Amino acid sequence: MGDWFHRNITEPGKLPLLLALLAFVVTFLVTRTITRLIRAGKGPFGNVQAGGVHIHHVVPGVVLTVIGGFAAVAGGRHGFGSALAAVVFGIGAGLVLDEFALILHLDDVYWTQAGRRSVEVVVLTAALVGLLLLGFSPFGVNGLSDDEVQNRGTALATIGGNFLFALVALGKGKIRMALFGVIVPLVALVGALRLARPGSPWARRFYRRRPRARARAGLRAYHHDRRWAGPARRFQDWIGGTPDPTPTPPQPPTRDSR
Repeated sequence: MGDWFHRNITEPGKLPLLLALLAFVVTFLVTRTITRLIRAGKGPFGNVQAGGVHIHHVVPGVVLTVIGGFAAVAGGRHGFGSALAAVVFGIGAGLVLDEFALILHLDDVYWTQAGRRSVEVVVLTAALVGLLLLGFSPFGVNGLSDDEVQNRGTALATIGGNFLFALVALGKGKIRMALFGVIVPLVALVGALRLARPGSPWARRFYRRRPRARARAGLRAYHHDRRWAGPARRFQDWIGGTPDPTPTPPQPPTRDSR
């Protein structure tokens, strides 16, 4: 284990990335635990106020991200300073992305349905960084042989082709497959070959005069969402907490028929 860690993490200079990922995940989990305790009225924690203004934790998160990012650039990939900068950056990034939905909507949607975006972004970020740590190279070129690496034309063609597949998958509304496809080989290709999601730029452009393709795309998206929406919602609730129920709009009074 020690030899594997040195060969795959320490020697390639990935230790700061590992520390940043651990700090990022731990910060998110601790922050969510504290906010859930505050929401439930338990424990010694409370919202931070300054002059009657609620200070969201995205504010210190931005400060720590800036400090850790600049310190990491200045410190390189080795040494205690680089490791410390990575931890500071990971903590800041965890605080910022925990309130990603607030930044996106410019509103305090932390415990609403829209606030689920924060959990989605955090999970996606942790997964992508974890794949990088496991040895996947950007654009899926980690599987090239020594001869192919020396052949720069082949390497560039592989990178360009995989990036093109990722763009097609993104245009088809498959955002997660496009992001993972940038790192993991063949994922972007699968996303590029499958039917586009309804309402995506690809569907609006190429399915406009193809009613059969539109119907197939809508049916596939329906079955996919029906199958995975429930487990995804329960997983997000388990990590980030159950959002507040959407209030029912008041109904207009009805006249008495008598």
